[in-house]
Amino acid sequence: VQLQAFGGGLVQAGGSLRLSCAASGRTFSIDVMGWFRQAPGQGREFVTAITWSGGRRYYADFLKGRFTISRDNAKNTVYLEMNSLKPEDTAVYYCAARGPNARTVVDGSQYDYWGQGTKVTVSS
Repeated sequence: VQLQAFGGGLVQAGGSLRLSCAASGRTFSIDVMGWFRQAPGQGREFVTAITWSGGRRYYADFLKGRFTISRDNAKNTVYLEMNSLKPEDTAVYYCAARGPNARTVVDGSQYDYWGQGTKVTVSS
């Protein structure tokens, strides 16, 4: 499975961005797709995830409803709609995919495939 993320950029605080992650290859093996982010000088953290078949969504508590994950199975693409962006949302955002039988969606080590990352910068 190959993942390609795009859509990052520079936005002012309070603005919005939509990230996309297109999957190709053995996409039938995907059970969950997620977004993680890594801010400068910090570790990677879970943002959100969605199950590929049922569309069940998981969100990090700190988001407080600002971000929405969605999927288009026909296009093998997952989207991350980010609203009310804050400077602390500045990070490189990575999409990831994993097969079934993993224990949790929030642990990045459970994911098998990663995209190249797309940078989001939120100015104050």
